[in-house]
Order: sequence, then structure tokens, then C-alpha cells
Amino acid sequence: MQAQSKQPSTGGSRAVQLGSFGGPEILNVRELPVPPAGPGQIRVRVTAAGLNPMDWIMTADADTAARFGLSLPAGFGTDYAGVVDQVGDGVTGFAPGDRVFGGALSRAVADFVVVDATGETAANEAHHTPDGVDDRTAATLTIAGRTASAALAAVDPGPGDTVLIGGAGGGVGVFAVQLARLSGARVIGTGSARSADHLRALGAEPVTYGEGLADRVRAIAPDGVTAAIDLHGVETVHVARKLGVPDGRICTIAAQVDGVAAANGANAAPGALEEIAHLVATGRLRVPVAASFPIEEIRRAVELQAGRHVQGKVVIEL
Repeated sequence: MQAQSKQPSTGGSRAVQLGSFGGPEILNVRELPVPPAGPGQIRVRVTAAGLNPMDWIMTADADTAARFGLSLPAGFGTDYAGVVDQVGDGVTGFAPGDRVFGGALSRAVADFVVVDATGETAANEAHHTPDGVDDRTAATLTIAGRTASAALAAVDPGPGDTVLIGGAGGGVGVFAVQLARLSGARVIGTGSARSADHLRALGAEPVTYGEGLADRVRAIAPDGVTAAIDLHGVETVHVARKLGVPDGRICTIAAQVDGVAAANGANAAPGALEEIAHLVATGRLRVPVAASFPIEEIRRAVELQAGRHVQGKVVIEL
């Protein structure tokens, strides 16, 4: 028998839904039936959903969407946080009223999501939200936190290392910079000139990307760079090679380069996300939220996030 909250949800559920693939202009808020939790599942009343580049990249065209297993009509967004509203048959470890966060692939921007109680991937998972982590912050952790953790594991920084992180001010960079610093490494982060203060606040030494980057890095790190993570494209990969960093200590997340490891959230070690949430709860890692929007302003929020100049995370509040 399903267990429900004392005030079970009735009526409709707002959800961002796509009738076609494309840019922000195709995003619409629809009224849909409230989905039930089936056996082994929990239903979550979503309070916040964090946006990531992958959200609009994988819904931009039909071919890309198909690679992620998406078909029309599709939802939007993956990271969510909220409160368990209903548990299905056979579920243990979760009860109505529990605060949770996790991933629901391309369906998180909605009043309700249903996920597997034992899911272990960002596409379909739930974790208990620690005390000390608010829902808006919890909604930013899953995709970016997993991806940063996997990238850091690929280059394995530690005391004595100087790590060059390209695109350090973005959503994944927020986590990658701080995790690298927690490992004891020195971090040099690339970004625009206007992002310098943001990068310093995260613990990175800022350097402007673009032509002449290798010379600027040499000027602030005359003893050299020992590892590199490219969170944007391939510029940091090429510069790292020019600076003598071996391919085995270079990682990308948004491009494929022969001889260089490519990391994504699916590569993150078991327990990585819980560890990141613990770091946030204990004040050792912070997540700057650049902007938050109501669900009705989803197009505006995605346009801002897709501009790739946001310093931190963008969140939809429900």
C-alpha cells in the first residue's frame, strides 16, 4: 500500500514541457496530471530545480535528444530538490515529509517528479538533504557536483599540485575549484576579466582566457602547471600541453580530445554526491546562486544560463 503525506496532492501539476525540440522559445509551462508513485518509487513535491548546460543542449534538436533517450512531448531540467510527497510499494528509507534532492532526467522543472527510491544515476535518483543545506542550494548539486567530482578524480590533484581550470567560473567550475582547493592544490582559473572577483572568492587565482593565455599562466606560475581541467572546450587542453602537462593529467567535460580523459557525472565515484552535500552542510563548500526565477519565467532563465557568462548557478523556484 502506498504511503502518502497527510495532505495528499490533488489536481494538476505545473511542468515545463516541450512540444518540439529547439531553443528557449519552445519551453512552455503546462498543467498536467499529478504522477503517482509506482512500486519502488517516490514522488517528490519539487521546491527548486537547478539549471545546467546539458538541459538545453540535449533538447536543442531531435538527434541530440535521441542520444539521451528523449522523445516528445518531453520535460525539461534534471536537478531538483523538494519534499517526499508519496512513497510506492516496497520503498524503504524514505517517508512522506523527508527532504530530498537528486536528478530526474529532463523532467525536474515541475511541481512533482517521480524517481526510483534506489536510483543511483543523475537521471533518476533521490538523496536525503542534509540539515544545513537549503533546497535552493540542494537543487544545484547533482549534475555539476557529480561532473566536477569525476573530473577531479581523473587528474587526482593534491598538495604540491598547481591545477589550471578552464571555464572556472561556471556551474561546474564552482565545484571543481573548491574541490581542488580542498585537496590542497593551488588553482588557477580562467574566465573573463569581469569574473576575477568571483574566481578569487572561490579560491582560484584568476587569469583571462583567450590569446596569450599560456604566457599569462607562466607569469603567475613560473614553476609550472601540473594538471588541467577544461570545463568549456579545448583551449585549456592546448595551453596545458604547451605548458608541459602530460595528457594523463588533463581532463575535459565538454569536448573529446585524443589522449585526454573525458569525464561526466556518470563517472563519479559512489558516494561522491553525498560527500559534496556534506561539505556544503558543514560550510566547507559554498554554491553561489547567480539568479533564481519562478517557473513561469523559464524561458528568461534558460536564456541567461545559456549565455554561458553566469557566475554561479541558475535556479527555478516552485
